[in-house]
Amino acid sequence: MSGLRLVHMLDELGRVTDEPGRLTRTFLSPGMKRANALVGGWMREAGLAVREDDTGNLIGRLESTPGTKTLLLGSHLDTVRNAGRFDGALGVVLPIVALAQLKRRGVTLPFAVEVLGFSEEEAVRFTGAYLGSKAYTGRLRPADLKLSDARGNTLRAVIEEHSGRRYTPPKPAHKRSDLLGYVEVHIEQGPVLENRKLAVGVVSAIASQTRGRLIFRGRAGHAGTTPMALRRDALAGAAEFVLLAEKYASARAPLVATVGTINVPSGAANVIPGETVVSLDVRHPNDAACRRALTQLIGSARKIARRRGLTVGWQPTMQHQATPCSPALTAALARSVKAVQGKSLSLVSGAGHDGVVMSALTPIAMLFVRCRDGLSHHPDEYASPKDLAVALRVMVDFLQRLSADYTDERG
Repeated sequence: MSGLRLVHMLDELGRVTDEPGRLTRTFLSPGMKRANALVGGWMREAGLAVREDDTGNLIGRLESTPGTKTLLLGSHLDTVRNAGRFDGALGVVLPIVALAQLKRRGVTLPFAVEVLGFSEEEAVRFTGAYLGSKAYTGRLRPADLKLSDARGNTLRAVIEEHSGRRYTPPKPAHKRSDLLGYVEVHIEQGPVLENRKLAVGVVSAIASQTRGRLIFRGRAGHAGTTPMALRRDALAGAAEFVLLAEKYASARAPLVATVGTINVPSGAANVIPGETVVSLDVRHPNDAACRRALTQLIGSARKIARRRGLTVGWQPTMQHQATPCSPALTAALARSVKAVQGKSLSLVSGAGHDGVVMSALTPIAMLFVRCRDGLSHHPDEYASPKDLAVALRVMVDFLQRLSADYTDERG
């Protein structure tokens, strides 16, 4: 019954969007505000006290005996454009359903729990990712507040409009010593679990990742009057780099390199592009290999620019090192997976998650759920009700086992 409830909740949340006909929710948008209201109501039904911080993070807290530690569970409620309904949302909704199930059983946890619905992880409205978890952990910096969206609104201005007061980046929401850890449930976004015919798996680490923008600059000119040999076409240079990045990474597995956006400011059909901005996302399980690949790709971009009479600049927007998961929390989660599924598989996450930022505050663990064809960030993203039910049973078992361990430790 709880598994079906989880499916219905994800379906309902998936209909909350800023763009009719497709799922898109971005930082502090109208759709995000409606999503917070909906999920906040579910939190209250599960017995949680609900609040929202200045950056739009939704926080539901289940209190316990004073002096006990707090376990953090959650993920993000924003989406990419034209998204699927599981990425991020699953990690917020599933813990709510698990806590509601324990409440119905009359189970009282010996520690407090906070369910977190982070307001931003995907870097869609602003180029910086993890804005929600950065704010929660006290890692939002003045430079982040200067980021601007497509309409020229700064992050600071958007936050202050939302909160109605001057924004000062807060300190961490908790002391590290007051926390048990952070656990995030997420669809795998890859094909490994499907290949192994398993519903869930446990994450051992999150891969190293760097993201930024390359700005190619040339000279704008009339498309009809400038001979081909005299052109300094910024878009043509960027296009050459896109194919080079693909070829470079394809020969160096498990490295991945992606150009996901191309922007031609003031572009027109009859104008030679004088400037082109492309995004670059580079990932590898090894920090040194990721840094080395980034250096070589930027060097290649500069060679292309010189040969074409262009200039190119690099603006990093996000960087995180490979993030290991907590051995203790991961082992506890694996025990629950074995109890429910019969077998536990360890995976490395090639995608970034809020756990990257949360790891600076507290130990982290992650549970992956099988998704059809490994598809994510797409309307056809899908996790079956059966697999969702397995993940829910794992979370309930994990909370009960953690409760027993915590009680034993306290004597």
